Amino acid sequence: MKIKSIRDCKNLKGKKVLLRTDFNVPVKNGKILDEYKIMKQLPTIHFLLRNKCKIILATHFGSPVPGSYAKAFSTKVICDELSRILDRKIIFAPKYDYLMIGTLISKMQEGDILMLENVRFEAGEEKNSKIFAKHLSKMADIYINDAFAVSHRAHASVSAIKSFLPSYAGLLLENEVKNLHQALNPKKPLILIVGGVKLHTKIPLIKKFEKKAFRILVGGALANNFLAAHKLEIGLSVADAKSIKFAKSFKNKNILVPLDVVVSGPGEKVSVKSVSQVGKDDHIFDIGPKTIEFYASFIKRAQTIIWNGPMGFFEMKSFKYGTNSIARLVATRSSGKAFGVVGGGETVEALQSTKMMKHVDWVSTGGGAMLSYLGGEKMPGLFGLIKK
Repeated sequence: MKIKSIRDCKNLKGKKVLLRTDFNVPVKNGKILDEYKIMKQLPTIHFLLRNKCKIILATHFGSPVPGSYAKAFSTKVICDELSRILDRKIIFAPKYDYLMIGTLISKMQEGDILMLENVRFEAGEEKNSKIFAKHLSKMADIYINDAFAVSHRAHASVSAIKSFLPSYAGLLLENEVKNLHQALNPKKPLILIVGGVKLHTKIPLIKKFEKKAFRILVGGALANNFLAAHKLEIGLSVADAKSIKFAKSFKNKNILVPLDVVVSGPGEKVSVKSVSQVGKDDHIFDIGPKTIEFYASFIKRAQTIIWNGPMGFFEMKSFKYGTNSIARLVATRSSGKAFGVVGGGETVEALQSTKMMKHVDWVSTGGGAMLSYLGGEKMPGLFGLIKK
């Protein structure tokens, strides 16, 4: 595998660099709640600063109505926070007025940084518009993709843009691909842990690793579909006919389902039940202690671990134990004993809460992108940058 890395680009000094980042961070009441994604982008920014580039930052932020401005999704809050982190002034372009932006760029000195407004305010972004991409390209001499988390999207700032500028992978994107590629070529035994709510998003991953994984450990709401496929009662738990049909199609004994679950029953009474004892009025919200112990027996023997998706409704105290236990097990086994890869927004959030994230070999910034890459799906943002 070859990566067209920004490290390989010659004569960067003084060049205008359009850096596509992923600063899609959680914000509440104008305050950033988690800076994880911002911090992961810093190595590439520092690399460009050391090379005395003029940096133009582009990012998406949230899901505004395409082609319309919404203050709640303005990147100004990110610009201010990044300015504080870097301890340097960052120029902010408040709208896509290309004459105004061109004027700001013309005044930039080596080492200056300019941040564009949310790329999703432009209707052409999600349409992969060549017109919008060409407008962006006129701002710079070089393009860098460091936004792995959206590289599975055919959007103008990650896909079409590469037709107009010399293009390279940023340091974060480079590391994402290298680590996920290692997971695709695992040291065995490989244990895949899959949770979350939407089974259809995990289907390519499960199919890809159905034979490659020693065991696939299933949890979260998507496990309900497998339980229902085994004709077990799941009560009022989240499931759907299409996902149950898919779960029935798997005859592989490597796919393991929970032995017991934590349910909320009538009157919101929380209890642990065997999967054979779930009632019609129960909601399944977590894996139970026997399942944790059962899954742990495989995780402790793993040489490679891939985890995407929480084991339950971990945001509530009564249902966090399954996810947190798996997080600690993965972290304990990773970084030495096994090669561990974790991804997905909620999964990373749960891992962070255990304060053991530093022990995991690679924590991906992409949830859907990680699933697409490992599942062998098309990655428009990587086309031309990665050669397998």
